[in-house]
Amino acid sequence: MDTSKDMSFTVVADEAGERLDRLCASKHPQLSRNQIQTINAAGGITVDGLRRADSYTVAGGERVEIRASAVKTSGWDPESRLAAESIPITVVFEDDHIVVVNKPAGLVVHPAHGNPSGTLVNALLGRGVRLAETGGPQRPGVVHRLDKDTSGLIVVAKSDVAYQQMTGRFKDKEVRKEYHAIVHGNLGGPEIEVNAPIGRHSTHRQRMAVVRGGKEAVSQLFVVDSYSHFDYIRVATSTGRTHQIRVHLSHVSHPLLGDPVYGGRRRTRQSAGVGTKVTSEKLLKIMTRHALHASLLSFSHPVSEKWLMFRAALPSDMRLALETLYTEDRFKEV
Repeated sequence: MDTSKDMSFTVVADEAGERLDRLCASKHPQLSRNQIQTINAAGGITVDGLRRADSYTVAGGERVEIRASAVKTSGWDPESRLAAESIPITVVFEDDHIVVVNKPAGLVVHPAHGNPSGTLVNALLGRGVRLAETGGPQRPGVVHRLDKDTSGLIVVAKSDVAYQQMTGRFKDKEVRKEYHAIVHGNLGGPEIEVNAPIGRHSTHRQRMAVVRGGKEAVSQLFVVDSYSHFDYIRVATSTGRTHQIRVHLSHVSHPLLGDPVYGGRRRTRQSAGVGTKVTSEKLLKIMTRHALHASLLSFSHPVSEKWLMFRAALPSDMRLALETLYTEDRFKEV
């Protein structure tokens, strides 16, 4: 993106109520909405001098500046060709239309500002996987995402027909997704439903929160095992909002063990309930990320419509954390 695509405009009264990204794309026909979102992520769009989310609703009268050149200066060009990279990943299923991967923690799904390479998409290209052209130039075939530090199952489309069908399945809630997690505190019952709308945090724009007027979000929590001051749970979701599980668990005062954004690391350090300070520090050394794993993914095949179900065992860090909690509880009983 070159500086010739930089521009500014004033929002007129008739445009009040429009989403920022949609309005910018309509004002700047040279750029797609995906490109507008990329520029905004790089800090290239301001409203009256302030950065705003893509979903920000304009009121009218604001001065909007679009600096496409910000993407170049940020060190990432979304129009550059995706590189095929040799990155080890575990493929659990692949055919002509889809590929299912057990993503390790620490791997970003697709290139974006701050992560121009070293992603799951780069890894798949490195394996010679041809991905669907739909989905955007930097996220080909990506029909859903997992957070960088969430491990587990993710499906990526290889054909355009698979992309269209799978995005429809996710939108229509026809995909079954389950996660395993370790959370602070005991839920107090075998099952809890969290039905709370999620939107962008009012002041911390990189975070999400339960907010009035947010998008519908529902999470079902099932206790698998309990320890003195932690629960090992299974989570089923019928919606897929950004950071949904992390936000919902924090909202009900049971943040994920190790979560630095939604209270999981601070809570561990402050917890007097963990048997010893040594155990508390040991848990944080084990879980250098949040304790969340996408353990089950099930859907009908986008072409054959055959029902598929995939499971992924817990990764070693979560297994070790559970062993540590079990040992701590047994030590107290002696």
